[in-house]
Amino acid sequence: MTDTALSHALSARNLVKTYQEGGREVQVLRDVSLHVDAGEMVAIVGASGSGKSTLLHTLGLLDEATSGTVYINGESSAGLSEAQRSKLRNRSLGFVYQFHHLLPEFSALDNVAMPLIVRREKRAAAREQAQVVLEQVGLAERVDHYPGQLSGGERQRVALARALVTRPTCVLADEPTGNLDRYTAESMFELLVQVNREFGTAFVIVTHDPALAALAHRQLSMDKGRLVDTETPPITTA
Repeated sequence: MTDTALSHALSARNLVKTYQEGGREVQVLRDVSLHVDAGEMVAIVGASGSGKSTLLHTLGLLDEATSGTVYINGESSAGLSEAQRSKLRNRSLGFVYQFHHLLPEFSALDNVAMPLIVRREKRAAAREQAQVVLEQVGLAERVDHYPGQLSGGERQRVALARALVTRPTCVLADEPTGNLDRYTAESMFELLVQVNREFGTAFVIVTHDPALAALAHRQLSMDKGRLVDTETPPITTA
């Protein structure tokens, strides 16, 4: 797997995740393997409780698999300390959630600059890079506004800019349009496609929205903890 993983932006092999619940073992991920190529947009769909968000959190090194390995730019996460996992995550991944999770006491500019400041980059340089990305997502006139002064769609654009400011290999998005009205969601769809095309950033998007999933290069489906390629016809035997 390691040699193959080197050619992918993000890949995983035989992920299993189990929890103890009420004295019994619950398996949420069942032997999940996948790969995402550089610049590819992959949508993951499935019913609530099928394991989509758990998979995303495991791919993002926010949660540790019971067994199996995640590779980011060919680098294995196996055996890494929490500090090493955090460093790899901050260097190579971006995250967008259904709720923007912006810091209300900071402007849009400083919210976007925050991941770079966490990297110990100089504040002035971090804010300069944040300004560029905010312009790229159409918020040049809103950089000094605070989250409470922005619309829902604008807040999600700030969240996307924050995910992109580190120039990650892959952005993991969990229901990025789930909290938006249809018109605003469609605008966000268009922006995600534009960013994917212009930045060359890979995306893994968990969504219930078939319109967003249809924009992806590839659709996968979670069913009771298993991952299925919805574009691959099932193999039948005579």
